[in-house]
Amino acid sequence: MDFSEYFESINIDQGDLDFNYSDYQFINKIELYDNQDVTEFNIAIIGVGEERNSDNEGCATAPNHVRKYLYRLTGFDTSTKIIDLGNLKIGATIEDTYFALSSILEHLLKKNVLPIIIGGSQDLTYANFLAYKNLEQTVNLVSVDAKFDLGEADEELSSNNFLTKIILQQPNYLFNYSNIGYQSYFVDKEHINLISKLYFDSYRLGQVQQNIEEVEPIVRNADILSFDISAIRQSEAPANKNASPNGFYGEQACQITRYAGMSDKLTSIGFYEINPELDSNGQTAHSVAQMIWYFIDGYNHRKNDFPVGSRKTYLKYMVNMQDGENEVVFYKSDKSERWWMNVPYPSHNKIKFERHVLVPCSYNDYKTACENEVPNRWWQTFQKLS
Repeated sequence: MDFSEYFESINIDQGDLDFNYSDYQFINKIELYDNQDVTEFNIAIIGVGEERNSDNEGCATAPNHVRKYLYRLTGFDTSTKIIDLGNLKIGATIEDTYFALSSILEHLLKKNVLPIIIGGSQDLTYANFLAYKNLEQTVNLVSVDAKFDLGEADEELSSNNFLTKIILQQPNYLFNYSNIGYQSYFVDKEHINLISKLYFDSYRLGQVQQNIEEVEPIVRNADILSFDISAIRQSEAPANKNASPNGFYGEQACQITRYAGMSDKLTSIGFYEINPELDSNGQTAHSVAQMIWYFIDGYNHRKNDFPVGSRKTYLKYMVNMQDGENEVVFYKSDKSERWWMNVPYPSHNKIKFERHVLVPCSYNDYKTACENEVPNRWWQTFQKLS
């Protein structure tokens, strides 16, 4: 694929990117696209200034504002090869943009290059999903968002209802959806019931903030992570028309993205709805730059656990429950000390769902099973496999 046809290259001698960079800053640890063989890289940064289906006008200008701060950060491990492809040329119609982005992402995924998308509006998650659909790979989508982006089936696709379009795709390759950090006063109870009926999972902001470590297995189960910047409280990330007084703190957002980087399963991530017109002294753009820094730092510390490595050397725990009627098998990695649990599934579904039967979990799930209760993560996965 000739990426030069799709992208506007980055010029660090113009605008906000014009700066006297030192050798140890991020810009000098990566390459800017100039017809290189992209397959030689581990990570590709993509700016997508598309906002036509958003109610957050101004977010189209975000990519270079984030780059302004990202390029100046330091402390990167140079063993990870990173290329910045530039900004995607926006299509004549938004459908053209979706098609171009999904085609590019599909190509990168086939070559095991992990894309970091800087939006633009969050409906670009739909194009991200389509890249996996074209690969005929069932995927798990995790969204860090203050609300569920659900709407009516006949509504035009937008940043407020893209999840509905993903769920209704046929054939559908969405295995699981998880929301992290929803705020109850933004979410209709019918939508909460719908998520539950589909055996998807959602976690309230307060629930997550009480124990941020429990986010790790949720994110570790994701193929795609979509981060709506409005999930961060307004005082820390004001650059969004839907910003709210409540939300994650900046360091919590960075912790979540570091967990995502550490996951061997996650293969794409996107940051959306940053509106530079509303930013205060570049605060939000700087926050997103640091979130990307932590994601890359997590990537540098991947352990090649499941699904990359073998679990032959894992510690295996078998928990008999309900007077021996049921058994839950847990695995603990000898490399990272992270936990998984095995979920049985019908043999006829083996090929389609094999990559989903070993479910990331926490030590708390193991303790729950030891107390003769079925962990919620295990039950939801079992229902989807049955």
